[in-house]
Amino acid sequence: MTASHGPEDDPYSGLRNETPTERLDRNWVELLQELRVVQTGVQLLTGFLFTVPFQARFDTLDRYQRTVYVVVLLLAVTAVVLFIAPVGYHRALFQQRSKARLVTAGSRFAKAGLTTLGLVVSGGVLLVADVMAGRGAGWAAGAAVAVLVGVFWYVLPRRALRDVRREQAGERAQASAADRSGTSRETP
Repeated sequence: MTASHGPEDDPYSGLRNETPTERLDRNWVELLQELRVVQTGVQLLTGFLFTVPFQARFDTLDRYQRTVYVVVLLLAVTAVVLFIAPVGYHRALFQQRSKARLVTAGSRFAKAGLTTLGLVVSGGVLLVADVMAGRGAGWAAGAAVAVLVGVFWYVLPRRALRDVRREQAGERAQASAADRSGTSRETP
C-alpha cells in the first residue's frame, strides 16, 4: 500500500522535509497519542457501567430503562474494543512494512470508536435523565447531547477539513500560475 496524502496530513507537510516513511511514523505516533487521550476515559466509563447492575436501585429500573442500559453497556464495550484495536493490528503487521495500512486502519478504528462513544454518552445521559426526570426528559437530554457530539465531533471538524482543502486548492492554483508565469512563490 502506498502512502497517500489525506485528511490526517497537515497542509504544509511538504515543508517538514520528511520522507513518506517518516510521515507515516509521525502519523502513527499522533494517532496513538489521540487514542491515549480518549482510551482511559472510555475504559473508566465502561468499568463504571459494569458496576451499575450491582447497585440496589438497579432493581427499580423498568424494562425500557434496562434495555437502554444494556445497549449503552454493549456500545461502551464496543468503543473499548475499537480504541484498542490498533494495538492488535500493529501486532499483526509488526515488521511487515505495512505502516500505511496500519495508519489507515488505526484512523478508521478511531473514527468508529468516536462514533460509538458518542452513542454511549448520549445513551447514558438519556438513561440517567429518564430515571431522574421521566421519559420525555430522558429523550430531550439524550438528543441534546447527541447534537453536541454531532456538532463538535463531526460538523466542526468536517468544516475545518473543507476549509483546509479550499486553502490547499488555492495554494496549488497560485503555485501553478506562478510556474506558468515563471515567477517564484514564497512558502508560508
